[in-house]
Amino acid sequence: MSSALEKPQIIAHIQKSLNYTVFDCKWIPCSAKFVCMGNFPRGTGVLQVYEVSHGELVLVKEIEKSKPFKCGTFGATSLQQRYLSTGDFDGNLHMWNLEAPEMPVYSVKAHKEIINSIDGVGGLGVGEGAPELVTGSRDDCVFERNGESLGPKAKRHSCGKHAACRRRYQEGLLDRGICSQERCVCAGYDNGDIKLFDLRTMSLRWEKNIRNGVCCVEFDRKDINMNKLVATSLEGKFHVFDMRTQHPTKGFASVSEKAYKSTVWQVRHLPQNRDVFMTTGGAGNLHLWKYEYPAQRSKKDSENMDMGVAGTVTLLQNVTVSTQPIGSLDWSPDKQGLCVCTAFDQTVRVLIATKLNRV
Repeated sequence: MSSALEKPQIIAHIQKSLNYTVFDCKWIPCSAKFVCMGNFPRGTGVLQVYEVSHGELVLVKEIEKSKPFKCGTFGATSLQQRYLSTGDFDGNLHMWNLEAPEMPVYSVKAHKEIINSIDGVGGLGVGEGAPELVTGSRDDCVFERNGESLGPKAKRHSCGKHAACRRRYQEGLLDRGICSQERCVCAGYDNGDIKLFDLRTMSLRWEKNIRNGVCCVEFDRKDINMNKLVATSLEGKFHVFDMRTQHPTKGFASVSEKAYKSTVWQVRHLPQNRDVFMTTGGAGNLHLWKYEYPAQRSKKDSENMDMGVAGTVTLLQNVTVSTQPIGSLDWSPDKQGLCVCTAFDQTVRVLIATKLNRV
């Protein structure tokens, strides 16, 4: 008979109040450091690098820029460079060397309005091919390749205020002109639409409406065959889509969970276990989940066509750490269970989820 003590626990390790509004946080790969992004009350942007040292947060560097930062990623850079790509309130996409942040390594005007989300692939030793970035905004969705914007000739789609873009990439030798099996961007929209775009043909591959505005979408991995996608929404639900089998008319099988009474701001999959993920809530709470696969992931329909079979979602643990919404969370890629999150109470928190190797 299992006891509550055998379940994973979420322990608040360190917290620190900030003097600015923080919108995103990211662990710096291969280090005990993370970066927080946001804006000062005077309207300027700020990047702060913190190091976890002897149970304390030590401010290593503070960088102030003219425009507030909304989001960032290390996904399109090498482990040696560890450049941070950011999206700001003015629609600018910048890439920064945090060791020499006076001028960006790369810069482009990606959108006319605020960049709500950014994701990268091809860096950090994940997958093959050239590093690429994707950004989401309320005006459109722009795909970046090799630091070159596709610009107005690209197929552009409206991404709403609560939109997010994520990209999956697997074994594509782009520099040799050989397309990968899967090069996709997924975007969420404030009307509840989720759209999957095929970048090989710049066409819409699949779409689904989940009725409530989409806050975040994330694939469980970038270096495997397309497996699962989680989408969170404004009114307390999240949806898990099995992306292995696409039916011609029914699309992908999915399971939904009413997890909160408020907005589900983000979802982040555990780097060391793609079936475990954390969701962040508008009431300052964190929920740790595990996806359980069905006995068979596909079956034949009445016309002998393959269709997916959805699994189930199990709540492993939940905890309330703030009185305000938790707007961002990032797992450490190097130490299992270590994560950092930020809330609208202007506080950054380092947490530890224990016993994850038992789930």
